Amino acid sequence: MRFTARFCAMALGLAVTVAGCASPPSADIDAARAAVEKATAAQASQYAPDSLKAAEDALAALDAELKAQEAKWFASYDKAATLATAAKTAGEKAAADAVAGKEKADAAAAAERAAAEAVEKAEKEAVRVGGNIRPPKKTKDVTPIYPPDAKSAGVQGVVIIEAVIGADGKVAKTKVLRSVPQLDGAAVAAVKQWEFTPTLLNGKPVPVVMTVTVNFKLK
Repeated sequence: MRFTARFCAMALGLAVTVAGCASPPSADIDAARAAVEKATAAQASQYAPDSLKAAEDALAALDAELKAQEAKWFASYDKAATLATAAKTAGEKAAADAVAGKEKADAAAAAERAAAEAVEKAEKEAVRVGGNIRPPKKTKDVTPIYPPDAKSAGVQGVVIIEAVIGADGKVAKTKVLRSVPQLDGAAVAAVKQWEFTPTLLNGKPVPVVMTVTVNFKLK
């Protein structure tokens, strides 16, 4: 009986010792911190802010759990291990999202530069309609939307626009020559959507400059 009691006491003491000596999952914690740091270095704050916040929140939850266990006499780090895995996963996702976001932003910037260069080239090479250069035929017409404020104020008139038509027949650039301030924006927005047959010069499509008019008339 005495032996049994002593054995039970030893077993209980061993269990207490094991519980009291439980240690945090350092490798998992380090991996989680590294994953979030990698996301930050990948500029996730700029290209994937929502994903980075989720990763930072997961890491904060891990830190809170570690702090809570450190304050206990008998610590248990099972939950901390789970939180570390979640923070690592969130950090890796934020890093991947940042890379994808940056690629998308770079592609958009490249497309914008290419479009600007195409407009500049069309403007330089454009020939003015007149003489042997006939006005191209419009193939797509978009009616301007009458601005409600202008309509209610009784504003009407003709907006004259100089348009550069690219070799592909699309409007590359516009410039208002005769303005009706409350109507200019609507006129330009419509003209930019117009399309024309390509103008040929010596059998080759060329950009042209022509004047177009947009008439706003109250019924």
